[in-house]
Amino acid sequence: MNIIRLALFCTLLGLLPGAANSQPAAAQADAINALRQGGHVIVFRHGATHADQADTDPLNLANVAKQRQLNDDGRALAKSIGESMRKLRIPVGLVRTSMFQRAVDTGTLLGFGDAKATADLTEGGLVVTPIENNRRADAFRKLVAETPADGTNTVIVSHKPNIMDAFGKDWFDVREGEASIFQPDGKGGYKPIARILAGDWSKLAQAAK
Repeated sequence: MNIIRLALFCTLLGLLPGAANSQPAAAQADAINALRQGGHVIVFRHGATHADQADTDPLNLANVAKQRQLNDDGRALAKSIGESMRKLRIPVGLVRTSMFQRAVDTGTLLGFGDAKATADLTEGGLVVTPIENNRRADAFRKLVAETPADGTNTVIVSHKPNIMDAFGKDWFDVREGEASIFQPDGKGGYKPIARILAGDWSKLAQAAK
C-alpha cells in the first residue's frame, strides 16, 4: 500500500488528525439554530491542559496544586467559546462540571454564571471502584437526559473517560474543549445532534454576522 493510499485509508477510518470529528458546516449551523431555541445539553470535555502535569493526589480534590491544570490556550479558548455562544444568542441555564479544577475553570470561564461541581461528572479512573465508575456513567447519562428549563440549554463539563463511559466508543477521539450536543427526548432518553471543536465556535459566530 503506497503512502497516498494509506493516507486515504486512514482518513476514511478517521485516524488522521482533524478527520474524525469534523462535521459539515451546514450540520453545525443547524445545531446552532436548534440551540437558540433551548432544550439541549452541551457536553464539553474540559479545555486544553498542560501535557507535563498529572493528577498526583486524585483522592484529595481539594489539593488543586497536584492536579493537571488548564494551560493558557485552554483558558483563552474557554473564554472565546463563551463569547461566541453569546454572539450566537445561545441561552444557557445550568452549568454543571466535574470536581477537578480544570473542569470547574472551563465551566466558569465560559461565563454563564456559577458552575455546580458534582462527583457524577468527575473522573474516577483507578482510584474509585468499577461499581462507582459505572454509577457515574449512569448518572452522567441521566443528567444529559434532563430537559433544561424552558428557553435554555444546560452546559456540562467533564473528562474524556467519563464521556466515553457514558456515550461509547464513538467518543474515543473527543478532544480537549470539544462540545457534544444532545437533545433530551423528555422520556428519559436523548439523541446526539452535533459535535463542535473548540476552535469552531468563533468561526460559527463570524459566519452568523
